[in-house]
This record gives sequence, structure tokens and C-alpha cells, in this order.
Amino acid sequence: MAVLCIVAIMTIISMPLLREQVAAREIDSIARRFIAHTHFARQQALHLGEAVLINPVSMSGTIGNSSESWDWGWLIQSGCLTKIAKPNCIPKHWFSQSAIDPIYFKGGGKQFQDPHSGKKGILFNAAGAAKTGQGGFVANRLILGHRKVPELERQLILGSGGRWRICDPARDAKRCH
Repeated sequence: MAVLCIVAIMTIISMPLLREQVAAREIDSIARRFIAHTHFARQQALHLGEAVLINPVSMSGTIGNSSESWDWGWLIQSGCLTKIAKPNCIPKHWFSQSAIDPIYFKGGGKQFQDPHSGKKGILFNAAGAAKTGQGGFVANRLILGHRKVPELERQLILGSGGRWRICDPARDAKRCH
């Protein structure tokens, strides 16, 4: 009976830690997937010599809607992205990510929003430089959170050379700033 009581107490004590570890792994998984998709988009832009866009999708599953959110997923596409319309141009859609709940982008991922048009997205030009979907410069940071563990977050930081890193502000505040 004493052993069962000790096991029950240990289980009750360890449950919050286990929940936090699971949440941290979920955030890290989505962060790595987002970075892998942006690396793919950049490599495709360099390889094809044309712009490649990673765009958030809207709740209805379409692009170009004002209710776009990175939380609902993203789509990688190229072709027909220039300002000059090409006749018979068919956009290429490589792959997409669906909703990432319970993970979310803090601030809705507004760091990748064009300040003039309000459109979201990251455009990699033919040289591999990251711009907003409308051609402006991209902010260098996204912050991921978890709905079940609100104090947990990871920062995705885009360096000047196009490299991303994942930063945990709770462990390494200096590296995150």
C-alpha cells in the first residue's frame, strides 16, 4: 500500500513536467518543419532562378484572403509571381502544411506582413533573398507558442545569410536577442 501511495504521489508530481516536455517537443517539431519548408522554398528559388513564395492559408483554404494566418498552415508555390503577367502561366504548388493547433504564432506571424498592403508571406527571389510577399524586407523573427503551456515559447530567427535558428528564451535569453 505504501509503495502504491509513493508511486501515485510521484505520478502527480511529474505530470506537469511531462506535459511541458510534450508541448516543447510539439513546438520544436513545428519550428523545424517551418524552417525546412522555408529552406526548400529558398533552394527552389535559387535552383529555378525565379521567385518562390511561402504563404499562409486562410481559414477557407484559399490564398489572398484577408483572414490568412500562419496558424492555419502554409503553402509553397512558384511561377506567375512577377509583377508582369506572363501569358499561359501556371503556378506550381509544391506542398503545404495544414493547421498546427495547439501550436500558434504569437502575434499571428505579423512579422512577415507587408506594411503597405497587409499581405502576409515570404518571397524568396531568384538570388535567394527573403522579402515580404510584396517585395519589402522581412523581419527576422517569429515566435511560436503553445496553447496548453502559455509560458512556453520558441523564437525562429532568420539571419542575414538566410539561415534560421531556433531559440528558447527561457534557457538562453542572450542568444535570443
